[in-house]
Amino acid sequence: MKSIKLASGYEMPVLGIGTWELTGEKCKKAVATALKLGYTHIDTADYYHNHKDVGEVIKNFDRKKLFITTKVQGSDLDYDSVLKECDKALRELQTNYIDLYLIHWPNSSIPIEETLKALKKLVEDKKVRSIGISNFSVSLMKEAIKKSKIPISVNQVEYHPYLNQEALLESCKENNVVLTAYSPLARGHVLNDKLLKEIAKKYSKTISQLVLRWLVQKETIVIPKASSEVHIKENMDIFSWKISEEDMKKINSINKKERIVDLDDL
Repeated sequence: MKSIKLASGYEMPVLGIGTWELTGEKCKKAVATALKLGYTHIDTADYYHNHKDVGEVIKNFDRKKLFITTKVQGSDLDYDSVLKECDKALRELQTNYIDLYLIHWPNSSIPIEETLKALKKLVEDKKVRSIGISNFSVSLMKEAIKKSKIPISVNQVEYHPYLNQEALLESCKENNVVLTAYSPLARGHVLNDKLLKEIAKKYSKTISQLVLRWLVQKETIVIPKASSEVHIKENMDIFSWKISEEDMKKINSINKKERIVDLDDL
């Protein structure tokens, strides 16, 4: 599994399994299947209500080989709540550290300095290895970077061919922040795209594989949600081939701005 070095110094696998809307046996089965097939990166969040399910699975694997990302909710960003929520996540996940802990979404009513101070404390206490943000715009990201005493390693945002956030990606690169793309397939919306179908056919790949490879070549991390063994395995086949520069440009030029996740609802 290819990985990217974070500003914190830790390595993060470029492909992970997303677990949004996966709970109970469905979640356990998907995570166990992914880990058995060679995934090492699992993305979850307190908001997903599946920490306990993920914890039940990862306790049967070598923790040192895994990379666990989770997130603290935007409503719990005051200093004491961040510490309390992290302890709860550790208990539920049955682990003594989290590889990457993200602010799930911004909250303008709580000073970012307060949240960042709590995250720094968690790193100092070795409960968290790397910290980051999610759903932060360029300006909010820059503010967090400026006010954080430790590196902001990741910004996790919606990113797919129908929401190609080039300016945000460029800003992440300039500030040594790795972008993680969630909903990389736009929750299936891109799977009937005519142009993507033509390009995928050229490489004898599925549209899913093409889009994930496009994102990896843009130096992002991808966390597609998948629950079936077929799709989990299919999503892994993105490392042994390359999209030409010409085809990368064609995908980049898809001129749509279709946001799947309404941030106002979070």
